[in-house]
Amino acid sequence: MCPGSAPQCGAGVAVSPGGGRWAVWQGVSAGATRLPSRYDEDMGSIRLSHVTKQFGGQLVLHDVSLELHTGEIVALVGANGVGKTTLFRLIAGELEPDIGTVTISKGLEIGYLPQEPTLQAGTTLRAAVAAAFADRLELEQKLQELARRIAEEHDRPRIGELLAQYDRVRARFEAVGGYAFEQRLGEVLGGLGFSPTDGDLPVEALSGGQKSRAALARLLLQERQFLLLDEPTNHLDIDGVRWLEKFLAGHHGGAAIISHDRYLLDRVAQRTIELTIGPNGGRVECYPGNYSDYVRARDLQTLTRQRQYEQDQARIAKEREYAARYVVGPRSRQVQGRLRRLAREIEAGELVEEKPRTPKPMRIRFVEPVRGTHAAQPIVRASDLAKRYGEKVLFHGLSVEVFGGQRLGITGPNGTGKTTLLRILLGQVAADAGTVWRSPTVRIGYFAQEPEELAADRTVVQEILAVRGDFLERDARHYAARFLFMGDDVFKRVGQLSGGEQSRLRLMKLILTAPDVLVFDEPTNHLDIPSREALEAALADFPGAVLVVSHDRYFLDRIVQKLLVLRPGTHRLHPGNYSSYIAQVEQEEAARQTEQQTRRTPARVGKVAARAKQPRPPASPLARLPLEELERYIAEREERLAAVQQRFGDPAVYRERGALDRLRAEFETLRAELDTAMAVWLDRADQSPS
Repeated sequence: MCPGSAPQCGAGVAVSPGGGRWAVWQGVSAGATRLPSRYDEDMGSIRLSHVTKQFGGQLVLHDVSLELHTGEIVALVGANGVGKTTLFRLIAGELEPDIGTVTISKGLEIGYLPQEPTLQAGTTLRAAVAAAFADRLELEQKLQELARRIAEEHDRPRIGELLAQYDRVRARFEAVGGYAFEQRLGEVLGGLGFSPTDGDLPVEALSGGQKSRAALARLLLQERQFLLLDEPTNHLDIDGVRWLEKFLAGHHGGAAIISHDRYLLDRVAQRTIELTIGPNGGRVECYPGNYSDYVRARDLQTLTRQRQYEQDQARIAKEREYAARYVVGPRSRQVQGRLRRLAREIEAGELVEEKPRTPKPMRIRFVEPVRGTHAAQPIVRASDLAKRYGEKVLFHGLSVEVFGGQRLGITGPNGTGKTTLLRILLGQVAADAGTVWRSPTVRIGYFAQEPEELAADRTVVQEILAVRGDFLERDARHYAARFLFMGDDVFKRVGQLSGGEQSRLRLMKLILTAPDVLVFDEPTNHLDIPSREALEAALADFPGAVLVVSHDRYFLDRIVQKLLVLRPGTHRLHPGNYSSYIAQVEQEEAARQTEQQTRRTPARVGKVAARAKQPRPPASPLARLPLEELERYIAEREERLAAVQQRFGDPAVYRERGALDRLRAEFETLRAELDTAMAVWLDRADQSPS
């Protein structure tokens, strides 16, 4: 249970502060009822009290009590299958508890992003995402219709009524964000990696990853007070994840996040909730702080519980041994008293009878390489590489060298050629220019992004035997158990395996080939956090060279010594891990911003002094324009404003320092000019003769 006056995790009764009323889903086997309630203006809350949920006789959650608040971001962690998504669906109202209650403050708006979201068919990407602004779009259409009627109306009294109506609708429109929604839409779509032209794509033509990103964009634009995000970084590249981090940092409501992205959880989470599978189903436990804080506290707690278990078991054994020795004789009454006291302590939970259970991790151990491990021996050397597809240049003038024992990470946004570069270094793809040399004495093990080397109709055992023909079936089964393939799991066909199971099988096969150099392309995709940690621990002990393409920043921090960052049209080789690279980039950006401000200050002072000497201009020079010229001016400003709004959807705007600020300034200037011109035009219409 997390610290605090009210229960926030574990078993306990959730009590409303001040006796307030709440909206409740209450499950009592037969179903649930939504009750009316009052919204707490100061703090919106979500409370689960003694919730139990099962599917087809399988207990998923048992007696779970949990409290979430607006104003905090919570990480929800746990192995696959422990009930994290079920918990979200209960809060979102998609499921009802069998027992217990889900309590939500009245008026608290919850936005839910499932792992497999849906978009409205028969529309475009932009329209599907802009559905988040349905109320604003409706008001905008009303404004356009009123403007049309005002232009056509020649009856002066009628114009006055229409103008008053126009003002009322416009006030409402501006109160809910007004024309800024176009700007916000462009910012979110661009931040999540969509180009301006993507907005016209039909929903049916979008890939699964694009649909997931579009659904995330729509959810973020809805501005719900509390967000439930189930694997929001799936299908996001490294820039997209950084953008999401900044969005969440500025989100004034609350959020709960299920994610395998530990770097994200470290950056945004203020509390971590762990779901575990116990003998009676999934249970929750809370830890203050981010993911790294949780790992330290969890490990310490596990050690403490293990020691307490051993001490309590020793005491129980001692008491029972004493009772067996003196059950008959003058001490029999004392024995009965000690046994009753022991039974009371056990029943009250003061003594630990059940051994603490910890999830069984994968046991990965790479064979120590015998070739090409000397640090002075080059493994791969590439000089002046260039590659393009059609008009798109992936990279040019790229040179990199890897020696024995070194760990090189390759990262960057999608579409910058990371996988292509890896395959050029392996000799699978030809470069357009440049040379690649690979040591002929080393054996390279390659883990591709897609499971190309697996046969869908083979079983797990057959895949192992295909690599190690000297294994007997029992050897293959024993080895598979180290990668969590237990019992009949080893006889599953590859086509029946989940993405995580296929990744574990491919790792197993890779290790069995005993490579000297490991080359990975997104190795942590589909792996849960315990499996990622097992892989990291194994790679930390591997003395050979490692080349890895990854967007998993936590993984890059733990594994690589050197980082090659690919960006559109450029690349950069950094001597360190991901965090040191970001620290250097932020330091450079801060220095550049300071320099720009220093340059601008004298110029700004000069302009202010010059303006002070000039006579004040008329209130609005537009008032002197003929009506036709004024209307042309308005049309021109509307066209320029529309063009600027389109540029908010260009991802390039978010990569150049200061570009977004300049674009926003241009947008605000044009909008102010258009507002002034419209005011003059309406004033002309109001003064026109009937």
